[in-house]
Amino acid sequence: MLPPMATSKTSKSQQAAPSHPVGNTAPPHQARLVPIADYGFLSDGEVNALISPGGSVDWMCVPRFDSPSLFGRVLGRHAGAFRISPVDIEVPADVRYLPGTMIIETSWGTPTGWIVVRDALLMGPWRHEDTRSKTHRRTPTDYDAEHVLLRTVRCVSGEVQVSMECEPVFDYGRKTASWDYTEHGYHQGQATADGEDLRLTLTTDLRLGFEGGQANARTLLKEGDTRFVALSWGSKPPPLTYAEAYSRQVWTAHHWQHWLARGKFPDHPWRTYLQRSALTLKGLTYTPTGAIAAAGTTSLPETLGGGRNYDYRYTWMRDATFALWGLYSIGFDWEALDFFSFIADVATRDDHVQIMYGIAGERELDEYELDHLPGYANSRPVRIGNAAYNQQQHDVWGALLDSVYLHAKTADHLDGRMWPILNKQVDEALKHWREPDAGIWEVRGGLKHFTSSKIMCWVAVDRGAKLARIMGETGKAQEWELAAEEIKEDILTHGVDKRGVFTQHYDTTALDASLLLAPLLRFLPPDDPRIRATVLAIADELTVHDLVLRYKVEETDDGFSGEEGSFTICSFWLVSALCEIGEYQRARKLCAKLLSFAGALNLYGEEIDAHTGQHLGNFPQAFTHLALINAVLHVIKLEARHHHDGNRQEDTMMSSQPHPAD
Repeated sequence: MLPPMATSKTSKSQQAAPSHPVGNTAPPHQARLVPIADYGFLSDGEVNALISPGGSVDWMCVPRFDSPSLFGRVLGRHAGAFRISPVDIEVPADVRYLPGTMIIETSWGTPTGWIVVRDALLMGPWRHEDTRSKTHRRTPTDYDAEHVLLRTVRCVSGEVQVSMECEPVFDYGRKTASWDYTEHGYHQGQATADGEDLRLTLTTDLRLGFEGGQANARTLLKEGDTRFVALSWGSKPPPLTYAEAYSRQVWTAHHWQHWLARGKFPDHPWRTYLQRSALTLKGLTYTPTGAIAAAGTTSLPETLGGGRNYDYRYTWMRDATFALWGLYSIGFDWEALDFFSFIADVATRDDHVQIMYGIAGERELDEYELDHLPGYANSRPVRIGNAAYNQQQHDVWGALLDSVYLHAKTADHLDGRMWPILNKQVDEALKHWREPDAGIWEVRGGLKHFTSSKIMCWVAVDRGAKLARIMGETGKAQEWELAAEEIKEDILTHGVDKRGVFTQHYDTTALDASLLLAPLLRFLPPDDPRIRATVLAIADELTVHDLVLRYKVEETDDGFSGEEGSFTICSFWLVSALCEIGEYQRARKLCAKLLSFAGALNLYGEEIDAHTGQHLGNFPQAFTHLALINAVLHVIKLEARHHHDGNRQEDTMMSSQPHPAD
């Protein structure tokens, strides 16, 4: 059974929202700009959705993460939304996830009564038994997406007037829907748009009416009354009764709880952050291929009103190492294997491995702007696609080789097809490591000899040498070991300033948060004075209120103007790096502070404004949650060691979470 309907205390989602209206003529519940961190995130492994605390689905793309949006109000008031709520009530009493699930429960209190709304993207049993799936490339599981967004309502006391407004606008808000009734009378309608193959079906036990592109319903619910609304777009029939809807909701809840139970989470007060991060990463995984999308959205701004807005609904190769590291560390080996298999697929297919791909392995991610959308908080432009796919970034080989090595060490097995791949990628790193590139942050202001890129080239060759020894290729191992040492010496000669701190690139003394990866990737041992000096310099000089900037914008030509917030992934990297150098107390304090900045539902965007605590950037962000897992596990394990051996000097402590390269 699902947990009982709740009427609980006020949540973070009730905190005052900044007043940056997207439009001036909408009703109050539409005019208020929802803080990014207050959105809830739903997924079925093929489609995801953002739901505001006010009960509105403000972002959903169908039939894939990166498809054109049907509900896009997060980027423009007229781009589509789907709301269920009490009439004339905007702020709920509470919003939460049902424990261990991807089901959001919103509790509403009115002067006359209480209702509870539950939202889920339905999961069901595997359904490709007679006809094989045209999209799934990974080993079949016991479950599958049902392609149904289900919303249920129950009145738990008194009576409440409830309204439903479903207004899909196809193709990123450019094509208004046309509605028609089906044979189910007033209880089902279908939405289409000119030139679109997609057909939406809205099924409910409410009585539907159509006004232009909007499907509407309104009813008075009394204590014990229930209703459901199901929006479907696939071959799986939607539920036709509340009982059927509830049963499929229960199946979905049990699916997520059973999945989460496979994980290995420490018995610690921070366990809930790890679990929500795990569920979020699973939700950002495109199940048919195993690819992990960087985020569920496009063009949510890094600065309100600014132009640092990008499409993150793709897979970056640099995420691979941290994804595998994070998934393996919390016990999700199957998911790690699926992502590794996706990486192996594209690496086997392509002579030149790109820095990023579409979630089904697409090579071309052409970038263009949607001029008709004002963007979140009037932050233009709204971009679709990502031109960075064509950039020259030298970290890609290190990410790939570290992933292969991590997989080989963890699985105690190396797929035979990988040797030719890794051989070629090491050769590519050796061919290009002396050249400048765009760096990990994909700057658009000119190529530089970025130190972190050089370190990742070293990683590629170092891990290649280790893998060569595993494969019995002694000659190659020796050759690559010598080459790795040459790269290391070059970095230590040109990428370290007079005070012994690693610099952003060879021609500057500027700091860069990417150098926090040096101890995590075992470029040098954690007790090396240059590592310690770099970590402390970043902690003291590249932070605002303890939160880490990627770099100082006035010192880096990234091709853009304006400020940006602190990068949350970098702040979590700092936690891990402080653990590495034995700064336990400082690491724990910073980690606790970062966790206190979690969104209303323990989700994170890309950035946090260090002055206001406001989340910025695409949401939720996979890379941030991966860094959270790594940082929290570092602190928890070092905490246990610290308590066990309290008399030991902190500066003698080594990493609590060894890298597989050790």
